Amino acid sequence: MSLLDTLGIQHPIFLAPMAGVSTPELAAQVSNQGAFGSLGLGASTVDAARKQILHTQELTDKPFQVNFFCHESRDLNSEISQNWIALFADKFKELDAEVPTSLNRIYPSFKDNDDFLNLVLETKPKAVSFHFGIPHVHQIKALKNAGIITLVSATNLAEAKAIEAAGIDIIIAQGIEAGGHRGIFNEIFDAAIRTEDLVQLIKQNCTLPVIAAGGIMNGHQAKQFLNFGADAVQLGTAFVQCKTSSANDAYRKALFDQPLTQITASISGRPARGLINHWHKEVDTPTRPQVPPYPYTYDLGKQLHAAASQQGDSGYGAFWAGANVAQIRELEATDLINQLVLEINVD
Repeated sequence: MSLLDTLGIQHPIFLAPMAGVSTPELAAQVSNQGAFGSLGLGASTVDAARKQILHTQELTDKPFQVNFFCHESRDLNSEISQNWIALFADKFKELDAEVPTSLNRIYPSFKDNDDFLNLVLETKPKAVSFHFGIPHVHQIKALKNAGIITLVSATNLAEAKAIEAAGIDIIIAQGIEAGGHRGIFNEIFDAAIRTEDLVQLIKQNCTLPVIAAGGIMNGHQAKQFLNFGADAVQLGTAFVQCKTSSANDAYRKALFDQPLTQITASISGRPARGLINHWHKEVDTPTRPQVPPYPYTYDLGKQLHAAASQQGDSGYGAFWAGANVAQIRELEATDLINQLVLEINVD
């Protein structure tokens, strides 16, 4: 059976599950056009995630995926934490904002407990995908027993082999060009492989279906990856500008005004590619202190962005975007899917 038949979709096009940007409306529009919609739920509480899944199911009877973070939760080193806070103390004061006294673990991991697992088993979406790692053995078994398809992001061959060995159904090959957080299992090691090379490497060494993700902005690029052996392609940045995404006005404007991106761990504690702004220009210096672990660092990053935004400065926003953002087009989700399909099918 082909991947499209397995998932119950018409087109080999996935919407990337972007936490903080994806919405039920965007997921449903993509799915209703025969592609594979998604919800990025890694930053949501269980109750908020439930509402999003149920709302999406009200808007479409087509298949879609939900996504969670599978990072290893870590304790916070007090010295590293305080050094990081001290780095930004003057900036908070300059913005007339209270300087944080501690950093909080703002996002849980799917692996921390079974709350998100039980939610998925309760709501039964077609598929569930994971970023930063692989779920526990008992969690994978429960999902399989429920008939829910599983996907995990891989950024190198070792991760892909681990995904296959764990009994996951589909590998998402996330190349270095991808916007947002790198799916690396170990945040201090990134093989930095191009999407084109990663897809071919995984196809040569693994037997699972492979989804190409990273730097894909149009159907011509998508067709190239399909020709390299990818079973489907996944796009995120291209959809952020859609009216049905939850991106704010500053983010949307920056996507069209700032075509350059860079990877930084300073915003969240994990490497992520975004539009170049204050973080890259002012914080990512050779003398920058050690970054606290994810997601503690993100707590400060979000507070700083909120304080600066109140002063009209959006330069501390986490404006995630892929390396080819300069090719972004102003199209709503339905039209974008239709355009991608047309371009893929061009001889």
